Amino acid sequence: MRENQVVLRLLKAGEVLNQELRLIRFHSPVGWVYSPMEYAWEPYKTYIHRYGSHPVKVLFLGMNPGPWGMAQTGIPFGDIHIVKEWLSIDGSVKTPENTHPGRAVLGFDSVRSEVSGKRLWGFFRERFETPEAFFRTHFVANYCPLLFLDAGGRNLTPDRLHSADRQALLDPCDRHLLKITRILEVQWVVGIGKYAQRQAERILRNTSTQVTGILHPSPANPSANRGWSEKALLQLQESGIW
Repeated sequence: MRENQVVLRLLKAGEVLNQELRLIRFHSPVGWVYSPMEYAWEPYKTYIHRYGSHPVKVLFLGMNPGPWGMAQTGIPFGDIHIVKEWLSIDGSVKTPENTHPGRAVLGFDSVRSEVSGKRLWGFFRERFETPEAFFRTHFVANYCPLLFLDAGGRNLTPDRLHSADRQALLDPCDRHLLKITRILEVQWVVGIGKYAQRQAERILRNTSTQVTGILHPSPANPSANRGWSEKALLQLQESGIW
């Protein structure tokens, strides 16, 4: 498969996912829904063109965007400093129609930092030095591309949604993950945290793609605040990926 065809297929898969998720109406406790793969499509498209142009061995899979990472940049775990300085991605980020007043989307003008993104991409940078070396055999994506906030602006992870909303997310997000693993000819999916790992295990159980997981780097996870990179490295070594 030509490299440009890989890019085109990934972008088409993202567009289809956006269209399908747009049809879902979410219930309480969800007060706000951000769709960065739509309003930050320009930097996301750059990410795919630059780093998603060929098959890879390993797909690192996150859960969904964070308010100061992908919600601002359109890049999974996209801490602004890392995205601009290491991945060399910038671009226009539109203002969503509805945003919580305390969770504005400022795009690359935001001064906030996402700890999970700094830890994850910093971990990759330390081991591979350049993004070209990392993306030669790896890629990073999220299972669900939507950010959910409750009425007070607090982050809601997909596992905390109303049961009907969780169910509505499954089909489109499942299909998208299956598509990208096939397009990229992925051998391993590494779930970043238990939620992503469980989804990948469920979706890919009848395929040749193997699934494992690493500790989520979120500061909300006490274990991640004490030597996260060392723990993640050990998990990847024990699984035989690195």
